[in-house]
Amino acid sequence: MKRKNKPRIGLALGSGSARGWAHIGVIRALEESGIAPDIVCGTSIGALVGAAYAAGELERLERWARGLTWQNVVGFLDVSMNGGLIKGTKLIDFFRSEFKDRGIKELERKYGAVATELESGREVWLMEGSVFDSVRASISLPGLFRPFEQDGRLLLDGGLVNPVPVSLARALGVDVVIAVDLNTDLVRRRDKSNGCASRTKEKKPATILEHIQVGIASALSSAGKDDMPSLLDVLAASINIMQVRITRSRLAGEPADVLVAPRLSHLALMDFHRATEAIDAGRRAAGEASAQVKSLIGDSFT
Repeated sequence: MKRKNKPRIGLALGSGSARGWAHIGVIRALEESGIAPDIVCGTSIGALVGAAYAAGELERLERWARGLTWQNVVGFLDVSMNGGLIKGTKLIDFFRSEFKDRGIKELERKYGAVATELESGREVWLMEGSVFDSVRASISLPGLFRPFEQDGRLLLDGGLVNPVPVSLARALGVDVVIAVDLNTDLVRRRDKSNGCASRTKEKKPATILEHIQVGIASALSSAGKDDMPSLLDVLAASINIMQVRITRSRLAGEPADVLVAPRLSHLALMDFHRATEAIDAGRRAAGEASAQVKSLIGDSFT
Protein backbone atom coordinates (compact mmCIF):
# COMPACT_ATOMS: atom_id res chain seq x y z
CA MET A 1 0.00 0.00 0.00
CA LYS A 2 1.38 3.37 -1.02
CA ARG A 3 2.17 5.65 1.94
CA LYS A 4 0.41 8.98 1.80
CA ASN A 5 2.18 12.26 2.34
CA LYS A 6 2.42 13.64 5.84
CA PRO A 7 -0.34 16.24 6.38
CA ARG A 8 0.70 19.87 6.68
CA ILE A 9 -0.28 21.36 10.02
CA GLY A 10 -1.02 25.05 10.42
CA LEU A 11 -1.18 27.12 13.59
CA ALA A 12 -3.52 30.15 13.70
CA LEU A 13 -2.64 32.31 16.71
CA GLY A 14 -5.33 34.76 17.76
CA SER A 15 -5.35 38.30 19.10
CA GLY A 16 -5.68 39.12 22.80
CA SER A 17 -3.00 41.60 23.87
CA ALA A 18 -1.20 40.43 27.06
CA ARG A 19 -3.20 37.20 27.08
CA GLY A 20 -1.19 36.27 23.99
CA TRP A 21 1.68 34.91 26.05
CA ALA A 22 -0.59 31.84 26.33
CA HIS A 23 0.41 31.04 22.74
CA ILE A 24 3.88 30.16 24.02
CA GLY A 25 2.40 27.54 26.36
CA VAL A 26 0.25 26.11 23.57
CA ILE A 27 3.23 25.74 21.24
CA ARG A 28 5.34 24.14 23.97
CA ALA A 29 2.63 21.60 24.77
CA LEU A 30 2.15 20.71 21.09
CA GLU A 31 5.89 20.23 20.58
CA GLU A 32 6.14 18.02 23.66
CA SER A 33 3.42 15.85 22.11
CA GLY A 34 5.42 15.53 18.91
CA ILE A 35 3.32 18.01 16.94
CA ALA A 36 5.39 20.60 15.06
CA PRO A 37 3.30 22.92 12.85
CA ASP A 38 4.67 23.53 9.37
CA ILE A 39 2.98 26.91 8.95
CA VAL A 40 2.21 29.61 11.51
CA CYS A 41 0.15 32.73 11.14
CA GLY A 42 -1.09 35.23 13.66
CA THR A 43 -3.12 38.29 14.45
CA SER A 44 -1.88 41.00 16.84
CA ILE A 45 -0.02 39.35 19.75
CA GLY A 46 -0.42 36.10 17.82
CA ALA A 47 1.61 37.68 15.02
CA LEU A 48 4.37 38.52 17.50
CA VAL A 49 4.58 35.07 19.11
CA GLY A 50 4.13 33.40 15.73
CA ALA A 51 7.01 35.37 14.26
CA ALA A 52 9.30 34.33 17.10
CA TYR A 53 8.31 30.70 16.60
CA ALA A 54 8.76 30.84 12.83
CA ALA A 55 12.20 32.40 13.33
CA GLY A 56 13.33 29.79 15.86
CA GLU A 57 13.44 32.43 18.62
CA LEU A 58 10.57 31.26 20.82
CA GLU A 59 12.82 30.25 23.71
CA ARG A 60 14.41 33.71 23.85
CA LEU A 61 11.01 35.39 23.68
CA GLU A 62 9.71 33.19 26.48
CA ARG A 63 12.66 34.01 28.75
CA TRP A 64 12.16 37.71 28.10
CA ALA A 65 8.39 37.58 28.66
CA ARG A 66 8.71 35.63 31.91
CA GLY A 67 11.17 38.21 33.21
CA LEU A 68 8.96 41.24 32.57
CA THR A 69 7.82 43.36 35.52
CA TRP A 70 5.14 46.03 35.37
CA GLN A 71 7.95 48.60 35.61
CA ASN A 72 9.52 47.12 32.45
CA VAL A 73 6.19 47.33 30.63
CA VAL A 74 5.62 50.93 31.66
CA GLY A 75 9.13 51.70 30.42
CA PHE A 76 8.15 50.66 26.90
CA LEU A 77 5.24 53.08 26.80
CA ASP A 78 5.90 56.17 24.68
CA VAL A 79 2.66 58.01 25.34
CA SER A 80 1.19 60.06 22.52
CA MET A 81 -2.20 61.63 21.90
CA ASN A 82 -1.73 61.53 18.11
CA GLY A 83 -3.32 58.46 16.57
CA GLY A 84 -3.06 56.35 19.72
CA LEU A 85 -1.93 56.45 23.34
CA ILE A 86 1.27 54.54 22.52
CA LYS A 87 3.57 55.17 19.56
CA GLY A 88 5.09 51.68 19.75
CA THR A 89 8.55 52.96 18.77
CA LYS A 90 10.27 51.95 22.02
CA LEU A 91 8.90 48.41 21.86
CA ILE A 92 9.88 47.78 18.25
CA ASP A 93 13.29 49.41 18.74
CA PHE A 94 13.89 47.01 21.63
CA PHE A 95 13.04 44.00 19.48
CA ARG A 96 15.27 45.29 16.70
CA SER A 97 18.16 45.47 19.18
CA GLU A 98 17.55 41.97 20.58
CA PHE A 99 16.35 39.97 17.57
CA LYS A 100 17.42 39.85 13.95
CA ASP A 101 14.80 41.30 11.59
CA ARG A 102 14.74 38.68 8.87
CA GLY A 103 12.51 38.91 5.87
CA ILE A 104 9.38 36.80 6.16
CA LYS A 105 10.54 34.62 3.26
CA GLU A 106 13.73 33.77 5.19
CA LEU A 107 12.00 32.37 8.28
CA GLU A 108 12.34 28.71 9.23
CA ARG A 109 8.58 28.20 8.91
CA LYS A 110 6.10 29.69 6.48
CA TYR A 111 4.53 32.71 8.17
CA GLY A 112 1.83 35.31 7.69
CA ALA A 113 0.27 38.11 9.76
CA VAL A 114 -3.09 39.89 9.60
CA ALA A 115 -3.68 43.64 9.73
CA THR A 116 -6.57 45.98 8.88
CA GLU A 117 -6.41 48.89 6.45
CA LEU A 118 -7.74 51.99 8.22
CA GLU A 119 -9.22 53.77 5.20
CA SER A 120 -11.11 50.85 3.67
CA GLY A 121 -11.49 48.40 6.56
CA ARG A 122 -10.00 45.76 4.29
CA GLU A 123 -8.28 42.71 5.74
CA VAL A 124 -4.59 42.71 4.82
CA TRP A 125 -2.41 39.60 4.75
CA LEU A 126 1.28 40.33 5.35
CA MET A 127 3.37 37.50 3.91
CA GLU A 128 6.55 39.20 2.72
CA GLY A 129 8.92 41.98 3.71
CA SER A 130 10.13 42.90 7.21
CA VAL A 131 8.96 40.66 10.04
CA PHE A 132 9.06 43.55 12.53
CA ASP A 133 7.03 45.82 10.27
CA SER A 134 4.41 43.12 9.84
CA VAL A 135 4.20 42.53 13.57
CA ARG A 136 4.03 46.27 14.32
CA ALA A 137 1.16 46.66 11.86
CA SER A 138 -0.74 43.68 13.24
CA ILE A 139 -0.54 44.85 16.89
CA SER A 140 -1.84 48.38 16.23
CA LEU A 141 -4.81 48.16 18.57
CA PRO A 142 -7.12 51.15 17.91
CA GLY A 143 -6.92 53.86 20.55
CA LEU A 144 -3.90 52.24 22.17
CA PHE A 145 -1.20 51.89 19.51
CA ARG A 146 -0.65 54.45 16.79
CA PRO A 147 -1.53 53.06 13.32
CA PHE A 148 1.43 51.76 11.32
CA GLU A 149 2.18 53.34 7.96
CA GLN A 150 3.24 50.95 5.22
CA ASP A 151 3.36 51.63 1.48
CA GLY A 152 1.25 54.76 1.84
CA ARG A 153 -1.52 53.13 3.85
CA LEU A 154 -2.31 53.12 7.56
CA LEU A 155 -2.67 49.67 9.11
CA LEU A 156 -4.45 48.71 12.33
CA ASP A 157 -4.71 45.60 14.48
CA GLY A 158 -5.81 42.56 12.51
CA GLY A 159 -8.19 41.60 15.31
CA LEU A 160 -10.66 44.14 13.95
CA VAL A 161 -11.44 41.86 11.03
CA ASN A 162 -9.91 38.43 11.70
CA PRO A 163 -9.04 37.75 15.36
CA VAL A 164 -8.20 34.07 14.79
CA PRO A 165 -6.74 33.77 11.27
CA VAL A 166 -7.95 30.33 10.22
CA SER A 167 -8.62 31.62 6.70
CA LEU A 168 -5.00 32.73 6.27
CA ALA A 169 -3.73 29.34 7.47
CA ARG A 170 -5.95 27.62 4.91
CA ALA A 171 -4.71 29.95 2.18
CA LEU A 172 -1.12 29.06 3.05
CA GLY A 173 -1.85 25.46 2.15
CA VAL A 174 -2.39 23.43 5.32
CA ASP A 175 -4.39 20.23 5.78
CA VAL A 176 -5.11 20.62 9.49
CA VAL A 177 -5.58 23.96 11.28
CA ILE A 178 -5.02 24.32 15.01
CA ALA A 179 -6.50 27.64 16.10
CA VAL A 180 -5.93 29.41 19.41
CA ASP A 181 -8.76 31.65 20.62
CA LEU A 182 -7.72 33.85 23.56
CA ASN A 183 -11.06 35.61 23.95
CA THR A 184 -13.60 32.86 24.54
CA ASP A 185 -14.44 33.75 28.16
CA LEU A 186 -13.86 37.52 28.26
CA VAL A 187 -17.47 38.67 28.27
CA ARG A 188 -18.07 36.69 31.46
CA ARG A 189 -15.15 38.27 33.31
CA ARG A 190 -15.80 39.61 36.79
CA ASP A 191 -12.36 41.00 37.62
CA LYS A 192 -13.29 44.32 39.20
CA SER A 193 -9.74 45.55 39.30
CA ASN A 194 -9.70 45.62 35.52
CA GLY A 195 -13.33 45.83 34.46
CA CYS A 196 -16.02 48.48 34.66
CA ALA A 197 -16.32 48.43 38.43
CA SER A 198 -17.28 51.57 40.29
CA ARG A 199 -14.56 53.32 42.26
CA THR A 200 -15.80 54.73 45.51
CA LYS A 201 -12.34 55.45 46.92
CA GLU A 202 -8.80 55.96 45.74
CA LYS A 203 -6.58 52.89 45.64
CA LYS A 204 -3.11 51.98 44.48
CA PRO A 205 -3.05 50.96 40.79
CA ALA A 206 -3.11 47.17 40.56
CA THR A 207 -2.55 46.57 36.86
CA ILE A 208 -0.60 48.02 33.96
CA LEU A 209 -3.84 49.36 32.53
CA GLU A 210 -4.56 51.26 35.73
CA HIS A 211 -1.00 52.67 35.82
CA ILE A 212 -1.54 54.06 32.31
CA GLN A 213 -4.95 55.35 33.36
CA VAL A 214 -3.58 57.16 36.40
CA GLY A 215 -0.76 58.70 34.34
CA ILE A 216 -3.09 59.99 31.65
CA ALA A 217 -5.58 61.31 34.19
CA SER A 218 -2.80 63.16 35.97
CA ALA A 219 -1.39 64.61 32.76
CA LEU A 220 -4.77 65.84 31.61
CA SER A 221 -5.86 66.94 35.11
CA SER A 222 -9.26 65.41 34.52
CA ALA A 223 -9.57 62.44 36.87
CA GLY A 224 -13.23 61.54 37.29
CA LYS A 225 -14.87 61.73 40.71
CA ASP A 226 -18.10 59.81 40.06
CA ASP A 227 -18.81 56.12 39.75
CA MET A 228 -18.63 55.98 35.98
CA PRO A 229 -15.97 53.69 34.50
CA SER A 230 -12.83 55.39 33.26
CA LEU A 231 -11.98 55.96 29.60
CA LEU A 232 -9.52 53.06 29.60
CA ASP A 233 -11.96 50.77 31.42
CA VAL A 234 -14.52 51.44 28.70
CA LEU A 235 -11.89 50.97 25.97
CA ALA A 236 -10.74 47.63 27.41
CA ALA A 237 -14.29 46.31 27.90
CA SER A 238 -15.29 47.44 24.40
CA ILE A 239 -12.30 45.71 22.83
CA ASN A 240 -13.17 42.53 24.73
CA ILE A 241 -16.76 42.58 23.46
CA MET A 242 -15.65 43.31 19.90
CA GLN A 243 -13.07 40.53 19.90
CA VAL A 244 -15.48 37.93 21.23
CA ARG A 245 -18.25 38.77 18.76
CA ILE A 246 -16.01 38.94 15.70
CA THR A 247 -14.19 35.75 16.68
CA ARG A 248 -17.44 33.81 17.04
CA SER A 249 -18.64 35.04 13.67
CA ARG A 250 -15.43 34.23 11.82
CA LEU A 251 -15.00 30.80 13.39
CA ALA A 252 -18.60 29.89 12.58
CA GLY A 253 -17.93 30.49 8.89
CA GLU A 254 -14.30 29.34 8.88
CA PRO A 255 -14.00 26.64 11.55
CA ALA A 256 -10.67 25.26 12.64
CA ASP A 257 -10.04 21.53 12.77
CA VAL A 258 -8.91 21.86 16.39
CA LEU A 259 -9.69 24.84 18.61
CA VAL A 260 -7.63 25.66 21.70
CA ALA A 261 -9.32 28.10 24.10
CA PRO A 262 -7.29 28.96 27.21
CA ARG A 263 -9.20 30.46 30.14
CA LEU A 264 -7.67 33.93 30.48
CA SER A 265 -10.40 36.29 31.70
CA HIS A 266 -8.40 37.02 34.86
CA LEU A 267 -5.75 38.78 32.76
CA ALA A 268 -6.23 42.39 31.70
CA LEU A 269 -5.41 44.01 28.39
CA MET A 270 -1.95 45.24 29.41
CA ASP A 271 -0.89 42.60 31.95
CA PHE A 272 2.22 41.67 29.98
CA HIS A 273 4.10 41.18 33.26
CA ARG A 274 1.95 38.13 34.06
CA ALA A 275 3.43 35.96 31.33
CA THR A 276 3.94 32.88 33.50
CA GLU A 277 0.21 32.71 34.30
CA ALA A 278 -0.73 33.04 30.64
CA ILE A 279 1.85 30.48 29.46
CA ASP A 280 0.66 27.95 32.04
CA ALA A 281 -2.97 28.47 30.93
CA GLY A 282 -1.92 27.85 27.34
CA ARG A 283 -0.19 24.61 28.28
CA ARG A 284 -3.27 23.35 30.11
CA ALA A 285 -5.60 24.17 27.23
CA ALA A 286 -3.37 22.51 24.64
CA GLY A 287 -3.36 19.12 26.35
CA GLU A 288 -6.66 17.92 24.86
CA ALA A 289 -5.86 19.59 21.53
CA SER A 290 -2.78 17.41 21.07
CA ALA A 291 -4.88 14.26 21.27
CA GLN A 292 -7.40 15.73 18.80
CA VAL A 293 -4.69 16.55 16.28
CA LYS A 294 -3.20 13.06 16.49
CA SER A 295 -6.66 11.56 16.04
CA LEU A 296 -7.33 13.68 12.96
CA ILE A 297 -4.01 12.80 11.36
CA GLY A 298 -4.43 9.12 12.13
CA ASP A 299 -7.97 8.93 10.78
CA SER A 300 -7.56 11.06 7.70
CA PHE A 301 -4.00 10.80 6.47
CA THR A 302 -2.64 7.34 7.21
